[in-house]
Amino acid sequence: MCGIVGAVAERNIANILLEGLKRLEYRGYDSAGLTVIRDGELHRERQVGKVQALVDAVAVNPEFFDGHIGIAHTRWATHGEPAQRNAHPHVSGKIAVVHNGIVENYAELKEDLIAKGYVFTSQTDTEVVAHLINDIYKQTPDLLAAVRAVIPLLHGAFALGVIHVDCPEELITVRLGSPLVIGVGIGENFIASDQLALLPVTNRFMYLEEGDIAKLTRNSIQVYADGVEVKRQIHEIDAAQHNADKGEFKHYMLKEIYEQPDAVRRTIEMAVDNGQTSALREDFLQRHEAQLKGIKHVQVIACGTSYHSGLVAKYWFESLIRIPCSVEVASEFRYRNPVVIDNSLVICISQSGETADTLSALRDIQKQSPVGLVSLALCNVPTSSLVRETDIFLPTLAGPEIGVASTKAFTTQLAALMLLLLKVGVTQQRMTNENLNTLLGELQQLPGQLHASLQLDAPIKAMSEHFEYKKSCLFLGRGLQFPIALEGALKLKEISYIHAEGYAAGELKHGPLALVDKDMPIVVLAPKDSMFDKLKANMQEVHARHGELFVFASESSQMVAEDRLHVVYVPDVCETLAPIVYSVPIQLLSYHVAVMRGTDVDQPRNLAKSVTVE
Repeated sequence: MCGIVGAVAERNIANILLEGLKRLEYRGYDSAGLTVIRDGELHRERQVGKVQALVDAVAVNPEFFDGHIGIAHTRWATHGEPAQRNAHPHVSGKIAVVHNGIVENYAELKEDLIAKGYVFTSQTDTEVVAHLINDIYKQTPDLLAAVRAVIPLLHGAFALGVIHVDCPEELITVRLGSPLVIGVGIGENFIASDQLALLPVTNRFMYLEEGDIAKLTRNSIQVYADGVEVKRQIHEIDAAQHNADKGEFKHYMLKEIYEQPDAVRRTIEMAVDNGQTSALREDFLQRHEAQLKGIKHVQVIACGTSYHSGLVAKYWFESLIRIPCSVEVASEFRYRNPVVIDNSLVICISQSGETADTLSALRDIQKQSPVGLVSLALCNVPTSSLVRETDIFLPTLAGPEIGVASTKAFTTQLAALMLLLLKVGVTQQRMTNENLNTLLGELQQLPGQLHASLQLDAPIKAMSEHFEYKKSCLFLGRGLQFPIALEGALKLKEISYIHAEGYAAGELKHGPLALVDKDMPIVVLAPKDSMFDKLKANMQEVHARHGELFVFASESSQMVAEDRLHVVYVPDVCETLAPIVYSVPIQLLSYHVAVMRGTDVDQPRNLAKSVTVE
């Protein structure tokens, strides 16, 4: 989940590389570095910490980095601690390499290279790649051929950018299991882990397929698959729609929280005409109706926040249209030799569409070839690997999400999952027109309800003051709110560094109640739904043991604040869609607690946005 950017151009590319790294910093920020070829030499700078440290270091002697070809990297550490010696690019002789992914067999390769006399200066698996290319290049002085010869030796998933002093017009790149795009310019070409990095210089992109190796010069792009030159389509995108900055907000996360009403509205309008509540759009997943008609089981595979959206979908699929639904964490699913039921709709949920475990789980299922298998990508990036490798693509129209803690990607996933359920329900005649009309009407009100929930920012900020010095926290919910409790705990722990756990409130007596004391804040999600009375009984259990309750309750619940019971009233919403609306208060709570504790909200320690390594 590191970030790669590279360029070959007629102009100085140092600032292009640095700007690209800033835009890729969500992928990792343990260290950063760049290398350019200038006057027949490699000029390299590497710094620990965020990209700004690299920018400052380059600014000391900018003339050293005045080059026309170069590669750069922002790192999320896997092999080796965050340190300057482990930062990319890695160099071997006249070769420099940047790498995203993991070389699983690097230890064996390293032993062989040491035996040949190569000296290693880092703890990384990447340095093996640099030495291997150098070793083969000595025998065959053709950079593309050398890189091509090295790839079969490497086990794992990776994307590479490679330059050589003797080939000052060539940038070689490889995509095998990790994302990589080519930016197409005029008299210049680029590579990056994400098109977002290149939007200041181009809006034309070529998306490499699995196993592709490409050679870029200023005026040409040659792509090879299995040793044969192939053509890859160039896509032109609207850069304005894909660009992202914080605007008036202090953090990307807060901006993205406030973008949720519009993002959810856009997602809903894929399937529902504005003001039309009697039917889904005729063109919504129309060409997939035959596939959807045959499914008898839903299998959701996802990680992190996306897994929580899948848990909500399980309640919906089983309660609303009576289709059994299983939800599993991709990193567990793929390693336990699972049985995939025939006629399953396999829903792979990923914000980036490049999540390594989710992709691998999908590929494993496809190898099993169960009867009637239909695969669907629920994803925010239409050009991603996940989208290309599934039968159906259902987009979430969240727009760029830069904050590591997912917010609008989560709520748009939930909205899209509801739309999918409605489509399946209608296609299989599992839903009455009355129920369909009711849910369509409720969906149309959802953006307004999300906007209303954002007006709770001030009381939630005041509530957050109680959390500043806490060390642990419990989130409780029942029914559809249980996955939101899990999501709330994840948000709080990842950006405020407070240990937090989400529990089904009915499980309190089975262990968690032992943790409750006067110093343990308990966050409760309490919409006025079918589980409300049982939830109140759980709250009494906490209150009786001197736990302090922080409750998000429906306006109609008539809950009254009292000693050690704090209440924020959330706008009334139908029980089915309440998980989407109740996501906003827990996001705001986590955000304000993190700000109060002085943590890095957008780039929390040890984390990165896209988990593209296993």
